[in-house]
Amino acid sequence: MEKHNSPPSARLPWTWFGAAAAGGVPLGLLWWLLAPGGLNLITRNPALGNGTNPEVWLPRDLTLAGLLVFGGCLMAVFLTEKRGGAERQAFLLSLAGGLLGAVIAWQTGALAGRVWGAPVDAAINASVAFSLRSLSVLLLWPAATAVSVFALNLLNLLRKGPDTGMHQ
Repeated sequence: MEKHNSPPSARLPWTWFGAAAAGGVPLGLLWWLLAPGGLNLITRNPALGNGTNPEVWLPRDLTLAGLLVFGGCLMAVFLTEKRGGAERQAFLLSLAGGLLGAVIAWQTGALAGRVWGAPVDAAINASVAFSLRSLSVLLLWPAATAVSVFALNLLNLLRKGPDTGMHQ
């Protein structure tokens, strides 16, 4: 039986970009549901339920940070399972999609805070409203994806052992 080797497809694996970007919507909703200043389902502490308390601002950003790291690690697990000729393109598109997904998560959470949250007067400080104070948090999704793909691929190589078929 003859094996047909077709050339790699010229089409980029855009599903990786789209999946990562679309993942921002549920992460943004989870951020608003879990974070202090939002619905506050993690602590349920009434003192942390209002954005006027400055002690809410850091845990609110850290909640989104944790969700974005989880999204990046999950994307890496799916990427390391990918086989085919377009692994590099899928990786790069998932990084770009992860960055867009992080922005979408941020905006989705902020929108949920405006729509479902209590009305707030953000005149004294913009952080009183459900928002993100540290925009560098948005880089955590693609960073977690890159580091996790590296770590998982390294573990897979170490598990296989040395390559005995190398020519000297």
